[in-house]
Amino acid sequence: MARLPARTLLLAEKLSIVDAPAGTLAVLLERAVPRPASRFLRGRWLGHPLHPIMVTVPIGAWMAVPVLDLTGQSTAARRLLAFGIAAAVPASMTGLVEYTTLDVPQRRVALVHVAANSVGISCFAQSWWRRRSSGGAGLAWTVVGLMTAGLGGALGGHLSYAQGAGVLRER
Repeated sequence: MARLPARTLLLAEKLSIVDAPAGTLAVLLERAVPRPASRFLRGRWLGHPLHPIMVTVPIGAWMAVPVLDLTGQSTAARRLLAFGIAAAVPASMTGLVEYTTLDVPQRRVALVHVAANSVGISCFAQSWWRRRSSGGAGLAWTVVGLMTAGLGGALGGHLSYAQGAGVLRER
């Protein structure tokens, strides 16, 4: 029997209620991104998806923020939050073009992945904003952002490892 975290991730695959918005998002993204740009952002030139590489930059930045907070480097922590938010833009773009290649069960998980990461990025933005006057509130928002982005990352891992999203497609 699967453990609780694995069972929780499997639930996202069964969320048929999101099929209509998930399908609409795929169509909109396919229309919005020209094919050459989509191929580039998907990592066709690299031989494998670009998204897993790109997400390491904002994740690494955000993981370091509490360390800077604990060592009294609040200005550096705020700058690193901003850097992570900026780095999340191209990372998100690479993920959104990958979204157009997914099947229905993968789209279900991906839509929850997108939602969790969007909330996480919003938490980091709130942390950056709150740090202008209150470091404590900023740190709290960072912790919530890390937990939410962690859930998003677990869903992304499930997409790749359990559902095979992006695997061997570019060969």
